Amino acid sequence: MRARSIGKAIRKPATGLTLGLVLLAVPATAVAGTAVAATGQAPAAAHVAAKAAAGLDDPAKKEIAMQLVSSAENSSLEWKKQYKYIEDIKDGRGYTAGIIGFCSGTGDMLDLVELYTKRKPGNILAKYLPALRKVNGSDSHAGLDPNYKKDWEKAAQDPAFQQAQNDERDRVYFNPAVKQGKADKIGVLGQFAYYDAIVMHGDGSDKTSFSGIRKRAMAQAKTPAQGGDEKSYLNAFLDARVWAMKQEEAHSDTSRVDTAQRVFLKKGNLNLNPPLDWKVYGDSYHIG
Repeated sequence: MRARSIGKAIRKPATGLTLGLVLLAVPATAVAGTAVAATGQAPAAAHVAAKAAAGLDDPAKKEIAMQLVSSAENSSLEWKKQYKYIEDIKDGRGYTAGIIGFCSGTGDMLDLVELYTKRKPGNILAKYLPALRKVNGSDSHAGLDPNYKKDWEKAAQDPAFQQAQNDERDRVYFNPAVKQGKADKIGVLGQFAYYDAIVMHGDGSDKTSFSGIRKRAMAQAKTPAQGGDEKSYLNAFLDARVWAMKQEEAHSDTSRVDTAQRVFLKKGNLNLNPPLDWKVYGDSYHIG
């Protein structure tokens, strides 16, 4: 695995499923057919409605998103193997762990363990809550060592903890990215670009946060919601993303944009339809 530092944290996503099989489960024609049956719309109108409703939150597209992020964060497409991941990658954010790189120094790990404990009091990580509150905002391991890592790995075998990771990923990163993407009227690829950015940079008021990147892009091109061209806007967003990445040495390799997202955009694959071929850090990946 290749550990890297990301704006808010480091990440580690991945899935063991074969995307091609997952994608077959939700063909657009099936969605359209369902829409006709449910609404009585003419086939053409139903197809338009189905297309308009499609987004990164479609289960098959979300699986693609998790695999794409995992290729950059884990050098693997198997994001579900990362629930147990935990290490200090020496990026100033303490421990980085789980499917989306929850960090002991940035608050999202604390939120995760609090949620897990609310759902399952007395779990193996609950005893670390006081320490997690104290180390938040620092790279300290005080109160966590020597057993936190092994206890995290044990907790990761619990479906309740896995679900808590999924839910916090969605609440903090995935859902906000998709919501903003839909508001800007960008498609699946654009929503993924938003998601990947918020995963790496977090959100906030600074220029290198997701909101800062979006603001920089909008200064160069209008969003489709503003009447702009989608490809032009996404090019501006990716330019702004690369700029933000280069502001920190740990992000200086921009291949997750240059040889992945930009490749899909140049091909006009705004819906992230497979087959997908891309590279990250020189490694090649394929979703069929």
